[in-house]
Amino acid sequence: MKLKRVVLTIVSIITVLLGLLWFLQGSDIVHLQPILCFADCEPITGKSPLWQVIGASVFIVGLVIFIKSVRGRNKP
Repeated sequence: MKLKRVVLTIVSIITVLLGLLWFLQGSDIVHLQPILCFADCEPITGKSPLWQVIGASVFIVGLVIFIKSVRGRNKP
């Protein structure tokens, strides 16, 4: 059970950070160049409400998983 909680905590932290990144990119605050391209890659410029919503949703889901995994550790 302990390994499951550790894995859930790590996955939730990655999910929170990814959701935050997507939200900030959708808000046009963070600008990153494409790292790996398979086609004609160009950076997306300007705000994207869709990515703001996706980022916020992923952030919240990751936060809920993190809270549940941490609270589970405190139980005997």
